[in-house]
Amino acid sequence: RFENEHLLRQSVESDITGLLRVRDDLTLTKADLESQIESITEELVFLRKNHEEERDRLRKEAGGSVNVAVDAAPGVDLAAIMEKMRKEYEEMAEKYRQEAKEHYEQQTAELQQEVVLYVEQLEGGRKEITERRQVFQSLELELQSLLSMKQTLEGSVAETEARYSYQLDQIQQAISSLEAQLRQLRADMEAQNNQYSILMDVKTRLEMEIATYRRLLEGEE
Repeated sequence: RFENEHLLRQSVESDITGLLRVRDDLTLTKADLESQIESITEELVFLRKNHEEERDRLRKEAGGSVNVAVDAAPGVDLAAIMEKMRKEYEEMAEKYRQEAKEHYEQQTAELQQEVVLYVEQLEGGRKEITERRQVFQSLELELQSLLSMKQTLEGSVAETEARYSYQLDQIQQAISSLEAQLRQLRADMEAQNNQYSILMDVKTRLEMEIATYRRLLEGEE
């Protein structure tokens, strides 16, 4: 169980590291989009400047032409042309600006959604890590308790083994003493049996001799 919790904790930490890497990539993407917007803005400024320079140049050229051929041909509506060109440039600039704005807003919204999603996942991962850390600490305490109990039991077993070993030695000594006493008793019984047999033989012979003397006495009488 401890190893499984440890592996799960490593997996969650790896996921968090991946989420942090994704967040960094999103930050770089956002910076790149901001750089593109800035580049488009600079391009619009450049186009507007070129438009103004072109307008000034056309005005100067139109002014010179009017002075030379004022009576030769009908005048050109320069103001209308310049207004048309200005509107075209402004429409083009507005179009670029609107497209850039929409692209930026779309990318920003997507990034924000992804960031929210990753933040939620990160918070969930952190919460799970906290829970796993608590379980891990609980398991560590339980492990320490079990190790302490094991050490106590090992000491108790060693003490019990020593006590029973001493008692076993005492019992072995008592058994050896009893076996020696039993052997001595058997030897004494065998000796007594031998003495009893001898006495019985003596008794039998005496009885036979007594019977013989009795017959002899009776015969004489």
